[in-house]
Amino acid sequence: MMTTAPVLDADSLLFELVATAEGRADPYSRYAALRSRAAVHHSAMGFWVLTRYDDSQQLLRDHRVGKDFSGAASALGLSEEHQAEQAAFRNDHSNMLFADPPDHTRLRGLATRAFTPRTVEAMRPRIVALVDRLLDDIGDGEVDVMDVLAFPLPVTVIGEMLGVPAEDRAQFRPLVRASTAVLELVVTPEALTEATAASATMEHYFAELVAERRARPQDDLITLLIQAEDEGDQLSEGELISTAILLFAAGFETTTHLVGNGLLALLRHPDELARVRDDRSLLRPAADELLRYDSPVQITARTAYEEIEIGGQRVGAGETVLALLGAANRDPARFTDPDRLDVGRTEGSALSFGSGIHYCLGAALARVEMQVVLDRLVDRFATMELVGGQPRHRDSLTLRGLVDLRVRFTA
Repeated sequence: MMTTAPVLDADSLLFELVATAEGRADPYSRYAALRSRAAVHHSAMGFWVLTRYDDSQQLLRDHRVGKDFSGAASALGLSEEHQAEQAAFRNDHSNMLFADPPDHTRLRGLATRAFTPRTVEAMRPRIVALVDRLLDDIGDGEVDVMDVLAFPLPVTVIGEMLGVPAEDRAQFRPLVRASTAVLELVVTPEALTEATAASATMEHYFAELVAERRARPQDDLITLLIQAEDEGDQLSEGELISTAILLFAAGFETTTHLVGNGLLALLRHPDELARVRDDRSLLRPAADELLRYDSPVQITARTAYEEIEIGGQRVGAGETVLALLGAANRDPARFTDPDRLDVGRTEGSALSFGSGIHYCLGAALARVEMQVVLDRLVDRFATMELVGGQPRHRDSLTLRGLVDLRVRFTA
């Protein structure tokens, strides 16, 4: 007798997404099912969940919400001791990622000048040179793209901007990966302990680097932040260190995932890759489409500071709301045939970089890096094909990326 899979309710779907390896590895079908059952859902886990584009954008632009998560539910399964440890991360208001105005405005304003579209566009020749140098080392053959391109490129770019010495950069790959575990809705005590240790290591390193730049200023962003502090912009030592860590970590971690996710999508859609190869005017929309199709950041959260209405539902003051950005980017009310990869799509921006005052500071830089990677790859290689079975995704949902991506290149 033929059997059918059970139809899951909204909470069961949400639990699959955040608490099972299968859900985290393949979220998109679950996003669609959740949207069809309860597009705006109040979860038994204690928070609201948004799956539509317009609702998510409204949340991210609403001045009545913010980043104070002191009253938010903790990750599933943590003891009281570990809940307090996790809360220390998400309530660190020296970090602009978790700050509200006016602190957020002040912290972000000090770094904004280094990431304007004009400043980033001026960096394009340097990014081209870096990509070419990395591709020189590939030649013909099989490589793990995550190791030889997706990580080395963005960590070099942001490392040069900030002034992190080249020989020190590689150590941050596992440290940042460990520290981002606190962004997940499900965190094991072991992962939380590793995140705490990794964060302490990074704070110690950047405290020493800041001290070094105070003694010997250089032409880099850390020196500029120090000078801003010295000129009375009220940047504390803790804020300076926290800002440096955030800019460095976010500057390579999400772009690493963008390059990996984006290349995987194109390799699985060779007709779309051929379109880019044949028409370089598609480089810019292609980079945006790859961001939409499989975003490195899948979830962001806000706290309602007063009662608000979203999607016809009333969210009470103090309640936490999650915007599932990966779901919003596949909303059929916003994007035509949203599960189809279309490198020529011109339907407006996805929410991969967020929206509102917390819109990703490095969005322009990530776009340029992805455009250059695509351009130079199709210039240098006649064929690119996946090898070695299916690439593995990291066991995480908030940040979505690959563990490895083995590709065979033919020059």
